[in-house]
Amino acid sequence: MEQRLLGALEAGGTKMACATGYANGTVIECTEIPTTEPAETAAAIVDWFSDKGAAALGIGAFGPTAVDPASPRFGQILETPKTAWRYFNLLGSIAGPLGIPCGYDTDVNAACLGEASFGCAKGLSSAVYLTIGTGVGAGVMVNGQLLHGMLHPEAGHVLVCRDPRDTIGEHSGCPYHDNCLEGLIAGPGVKKRWGGKRASELAGDPEAMDLLAGYLAQALVTYTLCYSPKKIIVGGGVADHTPIVPLARKKAADLLNGYLVTPELDDIDSYIVNNSLDGKQGVMGCLELARRALEA
Repeated sequence: MEQRLLGALEAGGTKMACATGYANGTVIECTEIPTTEPAETAAAIVDWFSDKGAAALGIGAFGPTAVDPASPRFGQILETPKTAWRYFNLLGSIAGPLGIPCGYDTDVNAACLGEASFGCAKGLSSAVYLTIGTGVGAGVMVNGQLLHGMLHPEAGHVLVCRDPRDTIGEHSGCPYHDNCLEGLIAGPGVKKRWGGKRASELAGDPEAMDLLAGYLAQALVTYTLCYSPKKIIVGGGVADHTPIVPLARKKAADLLNGYLVTPELDDIDSYIVNNSLDGKQGVMGCLELARRALEA
């Protein structure tokens, strides 16, 4: 199985990361295609994969998206702010022309799967992967299975309590919620609050980092209490280029206040961690989705 070439598509709102590789997580070739109009983007993806010889393809898509194979909208992008993509059949537009088995899930579930298959969550039965960038998304694995329900986890939009020091104003960076994690910690909210600056430009500002880490800590406590994961992994540009993860880790421990006593929380530095696969966790998770689709 490991010698059969597989395809991986990490389908993002701004770019499509296309790759080939093997079931052991080795990436052979990769490219990026800008996310433009749906039909144009899908055609470019199909064109890139068409002569690669991949036996199966794993797709991790931006959401919300329909991930239940029993849903009549399975494989479609749902109510996204990218209006041109609403109800576009991403899976069908790629799987049909390529004619190979395709695994399909959210981009953050794929990243969670990558960490569980090849990274710091390998061997664990449960984990949460959180990405903080232009938006906030979460992938959740419970009992070895990626979590799906009526849709998929949208844990980036959990509501948090506003810090009285926050200068963001009445409205956050999220068009749906003024008090959700994404609206207060992701790129648009950061730029709104600090005059267009990116989080990486504020990494040396203790007050800014303390504010963002406080919001992240609230969410981490919620995930700890509700999902009871063996590990929480935080990735994405905001987490990778600022010190908010170690700051939030300490704040989360303070908020838990000793309520839970477990070996994992006794070693909280190993419980809440940065991503371990150098930004490749999404593509590597898609390779695992492809392997599973081939075996199904």
